[in-house]
Amino acid sequence: MTRTIFLSAALAFAALAQAQEPIRVGVMNDQSSVYADFQGKGSVLAAQMAVEDYGGKAAGRKVEVVFADHQNKPDVGSAIARKWLDEDGVDLIVDLPNSAVALAVNEVVRQKNRVMIGSGAGTSELTGSKCSPNTVHWTYDTWAYGHSLARAVVQRGGKSWFFITADYAFGHDLERQATDQLTKDGGKVWGGVRTPLGTPDFSSFLLQAQSSGRRSSRSRWREATPPTRSSRPPSSG
Repeated sequence: MTRTIFLSAALAFAALAQAQEPIRVGVMNDQSSVYADFQGKGSVLAAQMAVEDYGGKAAGRKVEVVFADHQNKPDVGSAIARKWLDEDGVDLIVDLPNSAVALAVNEVVRQKNRVMIGSGAGTSELTGSKCSPNTVHWTYDTWAYGHSLARAVVQRGGKSWFFITADYAFGHDLERQATDQLTKDGGKVWGGVRTPLGTPDFSSFLLQAQSSGRRSSRSRWREATPPTRSSRPPSSG
């Protein structure tokens, strides 16, 4: 009887302690590089405003927002996620532009049985081979972008393609999705080149597309925004 009372008291105390702990939302994104301008600190501010609009509490507990810069590096993102979940009491990780980082954090969150909302990551692998019951993929994905754009361009006569693709998970997946659709619709890929994330000058890559000897659809893929354009540069012969 005494043991039962002791255990009941211990559980009640633990529940009370948990109720006093805030719910922490971690905004993880690029704070210092190519995605900083349209996500970065703006995403942090948006999360803080959302918490304020909601009254600052959920289920009777205070809600706090923390944030960190993943530097577009999967190992950095994983390390931040582990520290947040193991030491800092973070319950939910959001944003995550850069699919390579999102995929890495997705695995950490699965292992720790917490929650992730990928609103900045685009790779369809988050709902494909890397699907997790702990992750919600929200906003857009590479399947939608790749298939819809490829179908529209091929239907308008753009059947010959040369890809200029960001050289990381998002770009690779988007190129694959577009290729699947355009080949299905009778198009053909004549070549492609991979560009490092953050490349500022694409002139040499455009020359490669032009010198491929075909009328090519040109696509420059960048995450968290729609593909900027698809056009056919002049044929070299």
